[in-house]
Amino acid sequence: MLKYISKICLVIPMVFLLGSCWELDQEVLDGVTPEDVANSDNPELVEVLKASAYSRIVGSWGGHNSIWSINEVASDEMAIPQKGPDWEDGGIWLRVHRHTWGTSEDAFNNSWNYCFTAIGEINNLIISFPDVELLVAELKVLRALPYLWLLDSFGNVPIVTEESTGGNPTNNTRQEVFDFIESSILENIDLLAKADTKTTLNYYSAQAMLAKLYLNAEIYTGTPRWADAEAAANEVISGPYSLSSNFFSNFATRNGGSTENILTLPYDENNAAGFNLAMMTLHYLNQNTFDLSAQPWNGYASLEEFYNNFDDEDIRKNSFLEGPQFSSDGSRLEDLSAEENDPDGPPLTFTPDINMLAPNALRQAGVRVGKFEFAPGAGQELSNDYPLFRLGDIILIKSEAAFRQGKMAEALDALNQVRTRAGLTPLATITADAIYEERGFEMFAEASRRTDMIRFGKFLLPWWEKESSQEFRQLFPIPLQQINANPSLKQNPGY
Repeated sequence: MLKYISKICLVIPMVFLLGSCWELDQEVLDGVTPEDVANSDNPELVEVLKASAYSRIVGSWGGHNSIWSINEVASDEMAIPQKGPDWEDGGIWLRVHRHTWGTSEDAFNNSWNYCFTAIGEINNLIISFPDVELLVAELKVLRALPYLWLLDSFGNVPIVTEESTGGNPTNNTRQEVFDFIESSILENIDLLAKADTKTTLNYYSAQAMLAKLYLNAEIYTGTPRWADAEAAANEVISGPYSLSSNFFSNFATRNGGSTENILTLPYDENNAAGFNLAMMTLHYLNQNTFDLSAQPWNGYASLEEFYNNFDDEDIRKNSFLEGPQFSSDGSRLEDLSAEENDPDGPPLTFTPDINMLAPNALRQAGVRVGKFEFAPGAGQELSNDYPLFRLGDIILIKSEAAFRQGKMAEALDALNQVRTRAGLTPLATITADAIYEERGFEMFAEASRRTDMIRFGKFLLPWWEKESSQEFRQLFPIPLQQINANPSLKQNPGY
């Protein structure tokens, strides 16, 4: 009989990583040794062990002030306007929006710690159960996922594995990190199941990781890998997935049955906290719209130009909350603290125009993120499963990769699959700008815009309340807090 306990520090050894450590907070098997696991044919043993690693990946991805935030606010999708003292936050979100951030921003350090905490947990498990072939294979592919985010955001990060834990690791080059991610996946992918597992890795989600990696290979390494990106995307497309007829079903509170989502983070307001988008974007009074148990923070809003770029016929324009706002009983919400210069007055109305980024943005200014369902009565944490990989993205990767190779018919066909689902007329011809714009429409609020902007050469350009950016800003800095703790680390160029 299996006996589960919630916390243990004896069965699995602690590993020190980058000068810090953490207590394992997981369900493990009481008294079970590595030999027991290696010799067992009970799949529950392995599933329980994996749960710890996956819980770290779920972590704070969907929360404020971490890796999702820095990627969104550094792009032209969103901003966090300062409304007097509200959201001043030491100016961090103004600097991230304007690309004038420093090396000691907490959000960068939080992002770094989020990724390396997950990596450390995975290394712990590999060290403890090195002979469980299927477990180790899946964990090595899973470890490649936070490394993909680190590669994209910070570039030259240390590669820390089960063979190199402890001490003060030095930076690896971006090419070395790229090669490590690629080999980690390729050496283990054939051991992964070809089943629609959704919340754990399978063969197809590993191929999706490769598609993302190869799509940006020229940025990461200087060498394009378009054919490899297309091949990986085709592997995913051949799998057990299809575009959901209802675009927004992929982001619903109960979206576990999505035919499109490939790998999701299974957030749950009671058992897996960390996704608090309703708090981050909604106006204080929207608590009454959704009967939320906590008051929202009135922060994240979309930029007007980005919002206005959507065709009115595009169903994805409903990814935003715009216009008059109402209580759940249908009554008009009134913001009695609305500023005197707000042209809408007290009636709560989200307008695309944001009068200024700081210091006195209007409380109601900016359309809000409405792509994910906010369930009536939800708490501060949402229970929507967050899609890290979904088929709509992969089809657009195929389109772009084919286009870059001159395969115009294939590229156009893939692009039009996504446009048709969105209720738009198929295009007759395809351009790089059409692909770029379609990715913006499809992937809003899914933390891909910054990466897309860099790949298409848009990231350094000026936009609302942002001047032209310095080239080195295409990478975030290695957090100063990490360099202070580990003198072996070297800062990225330009900082």
